[in-house]
Amino acid sequence: MDPVAVGAALALASAGLHAAWNLRLKAAEDPLRLAAQAIPIATAVATPFVALYWLFDGRPDLPPAGWILAATSGLLELAYFHLLSTAYRRGEISSVYPMARGTAPLLAVAVGVALLGERLGPLQWAGVAALVGGVWLGRPGAAARLALVPALATGVCIAAYSTIDRLGVRTGPVWLYAWATFAAMAIFLAPWGRGPRQAAAPVVGFLTIAAYSLVLVALSVAPLAVVAPAREAGVVVVAVWGVYRMHERERAAAKLAGAGAVVLGALLLVV
Repeated sequence: MDPVAVGAALALASAGLHAAWNLRLKAAEDPLRLAAQAIPIATAVATPFVALYWLFDGRPDLPPAGWILAATSGLLELAYFHLLSTAYRRGEISSVYPMARGTAPLLAVAVGVALLGERLGPLQWAGVAALVGGVWLGRPGAAARLALVPALATGVCIAAYSTIDRLGVRTGPVWLYAWATFAAMAIFLAPWGRGPRQAAAPVVGFLTIAAYSLVLVALSVAPLAVVAPAREAGVVVVAVWGVYRMHERERAAAKLAGAGAVVLGALLLVV
């Protein structure tokens, strides 16, 4: 089977799971505490199975660079959850989620053009325009402008840890790198998980680990240019759910159009 097709399929599945746990996070009274409880719980449950697989697989290891990259990714995820939780407390998910997801590929393009000397064709520039338009259309309304900065900063974190993970999955077994990343995330997030246990924590933890693991496997078999756009499919799902099920009706048409533009722009970048 074509590795590119497999990678795209895994990334699409990851997008659905990612959308699901973000909707649960948004609905929480304290999104950061929920995330800080969910990741350690899921990591603790997964660790015995990872340990058994490690034993039966010949006790593989990551090189020092792999562990460093996993720890770096975990730190970036800590910043990501802080920023995302702040954005969700201040704004609507139908606006925050598309803005965060749309900013990441824009940054990747900016780095490629400005620092790496990459050139874009007409379709890629159309993709950039669609992404810019999508982020602009999806901006928070007047009542939630304080969500703008953390939503955009979340996108910066996504771009950063996606790049780190693209390097990390090449250093050793994907499953071991994934576990190392989640172990780092669990350790870094733990201090913010104190307080009453939130009932949704196990579900959110499972969805988060499943979504992230799928995308790491996708990154190991397909180029980032294929995986990154496929992950954006969840943007439309979240925007529609937010508008119609969570009654986020302010600028509803603009937000839905913006979510669609983000997905279109991400796809045009890899045509």
